[in-house]
Amino acid sequence: MNFTSPLPESLSPSRLADFQTCPRRYQYASVERRPQPASYASAKGRFAHFIFEQLFRLPAEERTIARAREFVGPATEAVLTPSVREEISLTDDRLARLLSETDAIVVSYFEMEDPRTVHHEGVELRLGADVNGTPLFGILDRLDREESGELTIVDYKTGALPNRRFDSQTFANSELYAVLCRGALGEQPTKIRLLYVAHGESVERPVTDVVVSARSDSATRSWERIQRYYVDGEFPATPSPRACRFCSFKELCRAEGVPVPV
Repeated sequence: MNFTSPLPESLSPSRLADFQTCPRRYQYASVERRPQPASYASAKGRFAHFIFEQLFRLPAEERTIARAREFVGPATEAVLTPSVREEISLTDDRLARLLSETDAIVVSYFEMEDPRTVHHEGVELRLGADVNGTPLFGILDRLDREESGELTIVDYKTGALPNRRFDSQTFANSELYAVLCRGALGEQPTKIRLLYVAHGESVERPVTDVVVSARSDSATRSWERIQRYYVDGEFPATPSPRACRFCSFKELCRAEGVPVPV
């Protein structure tokens, strides 16, 4: 087939993950730009991220839990749009649950660190860079400047704690952010910190030259394949229980004859 939409101009960590999980998912989401409905989990994640973004745009001394709670109202307006409310079937009871869980996340976060002591280089920091011919783009939750002068990538997670046996997968997106920092800022972070704010736990991993080079090379190889599949007019489907479990396009694939696992 010939695609009517142009190939995306850049590759983000999340879209790279889509492609590496299943190229057909990348085709539907990024090339054909088919809409993906919100879920309760994604809405809660965006809700919490909005609050933390606004909190860290305040002067350091004003970053209190009381001020964080002041952003719940604006988050409701910004995140829970009429279409999102419909997609997640947001009843009054479900809204009350969302607000309660969000407040618990805020409380948990303030037990993890004191935001008044955090020095950052940016929140929701948009970075783009051409790395070995691959146009990368990403938005970092937070980029901290430690007392030592080194940079730390900070990413908020509102979901379940990771299985530490799969750290390569857990840190994949953030390690590509490190590639972006080196390409866009000329400075490589030394550490990644994932804040699992719903559980009050964080996991950290050092950033090494070996990891950054490996992530960069992997992105370049994927971008070359993306361009080739685009010219060929088809991105192959690679169904598996893991890839298909939470995919928004399962029924579309089934309709096209892809053997999607039950």
